Amino acid sequence: MSENSGERTLWGSRIGFLFAAIGSAVGLGNIWRFSNMAYENGGGAFMVPYFVALLVAGIPIMLVEYALGHKFQGSSPLAFFKANKKMEFIGWWMPVVATCGIMLFYSVVIGWCINYFIYSLDLSWGSNTSEFFFNTFLQWPADKSQWFVLQSINWKILASTFAAWFICWAICYKEINHGIEKACLFFMPLLLVLTIILVGWTVTLDGAAEGIRHYITPNWDKINVFTNSGAWKVWTAAFGQIFFTLSLGFGIMITYASYLPKKTNLTGNALFICVANCAYSVFAGFAVFGILGFMAQSQGVPLQEVVKGGPSLCFVVYPEAINQLPVARTTFGALFFLTLIVAGISSGISLIEAFACSIIDKFNIKRGKVITILCLGGFLGSVIFTTNIGMFVLDITDHFINNYGLLIGGMAECILVGWLLNTKLVRKHVNETGGIVKLPPLWDWLIKIATPVLLLTMVIMALIEDIRKPYEGYPLWMIFSFGIGMIVFTLLLSILFATAKWPKHIHDHKPEDEHLLI
Repeated sequence: MSENSGERTLWGSRIGFLFAAIGSAVGLGNIWRFSNMAYENGGGAFMVPYFVALLVAGIPIMLVEYALGHKFQGSSPLAFFKANKKMEFIGWWMPVVATCGIMLFYSVVIGWCINYFIYSLDLSWGSNTSEFFFNTFLQWPADKSQWFVLQSINWKILASTFAAWFICWAICYKEINHGIEKACLFFMPLLLVLTIILVGWTVTLDGAAEGIRHYITPNWDKINVFTNSGAWKVWTAAFGQIFFTLSLGFGIMITYASYLPKKTNLTGNALFICVANCAYSVFAGFAVFGILGFMAQSQGVPLQEVVKGGPSLCFVVYPEAINQLPVARTTFGALFFLTLIVAGISSGISLIEAFACSIIDKFNIKRGKVITILCLGGFLGSVIFTTNIGMFVLDITDHFINNYGLLIGGMAECILVGWLLNTKLVRKHVNETGGIVKLPPLWDWLIKIATPVLLLTMVIMALIEDIRKPYEGYPLWMIFSFGIGMIVFTLLLSILFATAKWPKHIHDHKPEDEHLLI
């Protein structure tokens, strides 16, 4: 059934929806980004704010997005428009950030994984994996004064980035129940099997136990905001990670919920996806920290000195650890980077789908044409991240989108449902869709007060930190161009899309359930 025929395509099965939603949530953020956050923020200490963020923001806002998408049967712009016309631009901002912000650099990281999968077949990274990654692969100049000077495109990374966009295009080109659903029915079981093998292999390595001990042991001072002024960075990072890893604030879950039938277990689905996603993150972390412990013992240094963090965890530490394995080095390397590729693609297709569905809803353009234009334009937008300054641009864009874009989007959703709609009746709609698990009245209080206040606090603290000193010491021109500039660009683009008129049957829409309005 075509999305342009007037009747919305539905998921082929509940398991197909669950796998697609989990596929969106489970991605590189669960392996690369989560482990990096845990490593930089005290290992086990990071788990506390992470799970607090899950309970007070992740699950409540996941239910908000499901309620909006399912109730109003549309992408985030359409859902926001039907709920409150003045809020439509926020509905656009979410998928614009997903595709024109996150996916631009996310596709490049998938490209890195594709390159390293090829390198793993003959251990091309050599004995000095750090020098290979930064100097040979990323092509950083030897002179540090030239690090932030744009010089050239890395053609190998450009080619692998094109491959990432092409794979996503091929999957998204077909309608949701034939493309994304079928792809995720294959990808997600494969990802789980690969991860189980990877973790099982890693924890048997000498020294792995010490790394895992660091992973699960909390350093309370790291998260104590009363004794450690830097603790706010850990809490902000945890909230940003929850939004990133659950695909919240992107409009993805609103879009996916719009393809659900009238009778469906919204609450049960949301809880299952949130728990499955976070459980996967924690589980995959055992592999990363097991390798760190192995590296520490092999080098005879404390675990904290193995690596500084960042992408080095995946692209320096793992290759170096693979070099030191007594047997099956190429097999282990190929397995690890194949796992990253599968995780990345499963999330990348959802980042494209959210924006594609929004355009299809409003402009009634054929799906194939929309997907082709988005993927071609997205690839061109990714070029800056394939240059010699690409990793710096990536770091800045990731920081500003996660600390501001996603959290502000989450606050807007809370305001829409908590103050512009009637939360009791929205909760009633969720509970009446089916399922044993019912949404309690506590959800109303979280959405109206607790969650937006906490998100606002995180944004303010991040802003204070960024005003105090430029993020990571980057030049101001880069911060304004790729950090603040990205936020402003996506916001202006969203306002532009919101000014266009909807088709007449939608523009003249009056909510069939006007009792939802306060």
